Amino acid sequence: MSGPKRIAIVGASAAGLGAAEALRRRGYDGTLTLIGDEQHPPYDRPPLSKQILAGTWEPDKIVLRSGAQLATLDADLLLGRSAVGLDMADRRVLLDGGDRIDFDALVIATGVAPRHLPGDGLAGVHVLRTLDDALCLRSHLLDRPTVVVVGAGFLGAEVAAVARGMSLDVTLVDPLLAPMHAQFGDRIGGILADLHRDHGTSVRCGVGVRRFIGTAGRVAGVELTDGSGLEADLVVVAVGAGPAIGWLAGSGLPLGNGVECDAHCRAAPHVYAAGDVASWRNNRFHTRMRVEHRVNATEQAMVVAANLLGDDQEYAPVPYFWTDQYDARIQAYGIFPADADITLMRGELAGRRFVVGYSHRGRVVGVLGWNSPRELRTLRQLVVDAAPSPAKLTAADDLDAA
Repeated sequence: MSGPKRIAIVGASAAGLGAAEALRRRGYDGTLTLIGDEQHPPYDRPPLSKQILAGTWEPDKIVLRSGAQLATLDADLLLGRSAVGLDMADRRVLLDGGDRIDFDALVIATGVAPRHLPGDGLAGVHVLRTLDDALCLRSHLLDRPTVVVVGAGFLGAEVAAVARGMSLDVTLVDPLLAPMHAQFGDRIGGILADLHRDHGTSVRCGVGVRRFIGTAGRVAGVELTDGSGLEADLVVVAVGAGPAIGWLAGSGLPLGNGVECDAHCRAAPHVYAAGDVASWRNNRFHTRMRVEHRVNATEQAMVVAANLLGDDQEYAPVPYFWTDQYDARIQAYGIFPADADITLMRGELAGRRFVVGYSHRGRVVGVLGWNSPRELRTLRQLVVDAAPSPAKLTAADDLDAA
């Protein structure tokens, strides 16, 4: 098949692997180079904060493809190698150690890197991004420490749920008013806070971290911005992640909250981005977005592969994501603006089985289901159709009563 003779893919996780596989499925027979900075073959990340951390899955269960399957890609798989620069003029990816990979087209799929807090270099303070991070954290949880999780977004809330499921003493801290407040607002966040408290987790929202308290180089506690303190043998910092774009500094590519792409996921001629690192214009919602969720990585990679081979596809998905915490599976389609109006569409909040809709500027832009997968799949169509907003909830409605 015609197309670029040499395609380099930087990032060997779901998006990078997905792009490589999609290219081969479409008949691409040129040179493929897949570069990953971990020693592990491509693996799935969502189970890291759930099944891997809990010990219910072994690491080999999250490997995306076996060695034999990877061999059928006929790709140069460079593991344990980091991209440190990009020469756009000569079309070369610069690797640690001085090697250079020439390309005719490039896919950037380097994902994100965890954000840190001052003082988090103390022993006993962890971040969670990689398989090695998860295995290290699990080994220390088995020592039965007192745990403080800083950050109550997707990752922090999941880690707190797993640690509490191990019967550990867990405190969840976040400067926002409720868990996952930034993702879904205070109403759903309040129900999440109650879920964690019902399972014995201490929830300290509306207060930040002033500093980590160390003894002989090891964390011993956390001082909060209200002056109070928490004992801690182990701290997990889950304060979000930033796009892994440092290696692209000086390349001339448009960088901001990720690699800035057009609606076709193109950052520059012959250069595309996919997955967590990509910021692109989603014309379905008339906004630029960067999505750190698993389904997006695969779907975006397929569009990138198609466009590399001459298609002209816009990428305008309805984002889908989920989180598992205790006995709750929370799934969502769409976007969830901070000023959206929320409507109860199915079920009841008191029983924690419901679907709510998020409306913005007169249209339904998101639906969220709590232990309601069937109903949610049906109501997803409201987002696809940009349906008119239903009636706005008032203070007397079920959401507030719950």
